[in-house]
Amino acid sequence: MTINSEALQAVPDPSSQRISVLGATGSVGQNTLDLIGRNREKFDVVALTAQTNVDKLAELSINHNAELAVIGDDQAYSDLKSALAGTEVEVAAGREALVHAASLSADWTMAAIVGAAGLQPTLAAIRQGNTVALANKECLVCAGNLFMNEVSCASAKLLPVDSEHSAIFQSIHSSNAGEIDKITLTASGGPFLKWSSDQIAAAQPEDALNHPTWSMGAKISIDSATMMNKGLELIEAFHLFPVDSSQLEILVHPESIVHGLVSYRDGSVLAQLGTPDMRTPIAYSLAWPNRMETPTERLDLATIGKLTFISPDENKFPCLRIAREILEEGAFGGVALNAANEIAVEAFLDRTLSFTAIPKLIESVLDQMHADNPPSSLSTIEEVLVIDEESRKLARSLLNHYIS
Repeated sequence: MTINSEALQAVPDPSSQRISVLGATGSVGQNTLDLIGRNREKFDVVALTAQTNVDKLAELSINHNAELAVIGDDQAYSDLKSALAGTEVEVAAGREALVHAASLSADWTMAAIVGAAGLQPTLAAIRQGNTVALANKECLVCAGNLFMNEVSCASAKLLPVDSEHSAIFQSIHSSNAGEIDKITLTASGGPFLKWSSDQIAAAQPEDALNHPTWSMGAKISIDSATMMNKGLELIEAFHLFPVDSSQLEILVHPESIVHGLVSYRDGSVLAQLGTPDMRTPIAYSLAWPNRMETPTERLDLATIGKLTFISPDENKFPCLRIAREILEEGAFGGVALNAANEIAVEAFLDRTLSFTAIPKLIESVLDQMHADNPPSSLSTIEEVLVIDEESRKLARSLLNHYIS
């Protein structure tokens, strides 16, 4: 299945939608709730979830009158229970509780749990057959075909929230696949775009977290610095849109104004532009097929003056090459790629691993996983989870080889 406006049948916007936010305390979750808070008469909050941030989850649950608050960390249950004592908010904790929250009846669910941890809750939301706004690219990186089959079987509506994929979705309209020449994802280039290779080799977590245009969580910020984020988005786009991998390209665009482009066979190119604020694509998914007011800064092209586009340097940013190779290969590589990357990013943030060792560790894991497993596709979510766990264990065991 592919995403396009023809496949997603538009429905009238109800007077009040029941919504859930999976990953409520992250940047996407908080931006989602900011928009909902500005339009309280249009939304009723069913469930909010977080992994460890008890205080913020409790605050958001109270502010938005949530029916259920779920903390992923079992050990934090008592703290969340105490924080919400005296309110009508139901409290739960643990992985099964996250899946339960996603299974509750909601017209619209924001899937914003970071990493592979979001796969099972997002699938639970999909299986309800309603609208899921997808901000968890790892679902498609790890289980693209399986995930899209679930979307089709449940007759769910899947709306992309990443700014690039939202831009492409808006630019495709109801076009037939045969009309599309190519799809271009733009990348800011991250904080190291103009750094030399020697400077990058000495980069510290605080350097990598200092993104020039976007405000994001730590994991995504590091992925942006390595450009793995764009590699993962390349795989996501392949599963979302009706094109071959050869029709997908990446351009570095430091201003982060043009978020995605669709080139057509008649020579036309349609693009979506906007200031770098995640509330724009979130609002598009909340109001779809209509649009809603947002407090975002309005685009002033005269003030910006120019827009720059550069071909990415895969020598400086090898994660792009690695992701492209995994996309071309198929099979279980996406699961291993994502798992190894998550372990590598954690180690870099803990100052255990150097920045330039991130892609080296990832490639070592991929090489070993391919040596140990036949190149077969994954047919069940259980198989995905097994490969994910094996890849994580392998990545942790190989860490010592890259610690200087």
